[in-house]
Amino acid sequence: MTSTIRQLSEPYGSLSYREVGHGRPLVLVHGVGMQSAAWGPQIDALSRSHRVIALDMPGHGGSSPLPEGAELPDFVAWLAAVFRDLDLEDVSLGGHSMGALIALGFAVEHSERLARVALLNGVYRRSIAARSAVEARADEIKAGIVDFDTPLSRWFGDSPSEQAARGDVAEWLGQVDLAGYATAYGAFARGDQVYADRLADITCPFLAITGDGDPNSTPEMTHAMADGVAHGRALVISGHRHMVNLTAPDVVTAAMQEWLDWCEEGSADDRD
Repeated sequence: MTSTIRQLSEPYGSLSYREVGHGRPLVLVHGVGMQSAAWGPQIDALSRSHRVIALDMPGHGGSSPLPEGAELPDFVAWLAAVFRDLDLEDVSLGGHSMGALIALGFAVEHSERLARVALLNGVYRRSIAARSAVEARADEIKAGIVDFDTPLSRWFGDSPSEQAARGDVAEWLGQVDLAGYATAYGAFARGDQVYADRLADITCPFLAITGDGDPNSTPEMTHAMADGVAHGRALVISGHRHMVNLTAPDVVTAAMQEWLDWCEEGSADDRD
């Protein structure tokens, strides 16, 4: 599946995205350093029933970067421009990691445009120590000090399937534009509390997923987000870490398919 490039309205420049399937729209936003291809297992499965549009975040893939110093609300405004330019309504929106923060912000600001929202490995109200660590890493990246081995070791175990996924992620990280990466990572580092007090503004069905071994997006964060939304559900996947859509693709895809079919009021729920 090849990417499509189109011009967004000013000032956002080019948008790169992958689109496949027919039906109601499902928009997917990846995490920092990744690209739309990171949603591969979900694109393949969910495009059988939906029009899947996997976006390259600003400064990633073929999408133009946001200005240096852009913060999370700037990325949310970019996503709103994408919705306008692609004429998207009644959308199911999924995001992973930084993409989850963007999806959360969009659901707070534009809930009326969404049918539902799903956050994979999202962060929420980091501890002081965790926030200090991620902000220090953001400062290093901005200064040109980039270490991909440390997050890769944190994200993946030693099983053959996890190592295969690690190889794909390492390749995507190696292709990223470092300036765009630094801008997005800075917004990610500072974004976990921007919309934290407004979860009650989300009126659409809400799904939060993480792995029980993810030290960044912890099960506690995932449950707290689901509990803060009127129609929220939480799924914690045992034996997995930060890249659950790649390391547990069948479980994640099945959960997302159920979420796409979910029309009734949700309640907090987790499964191993």
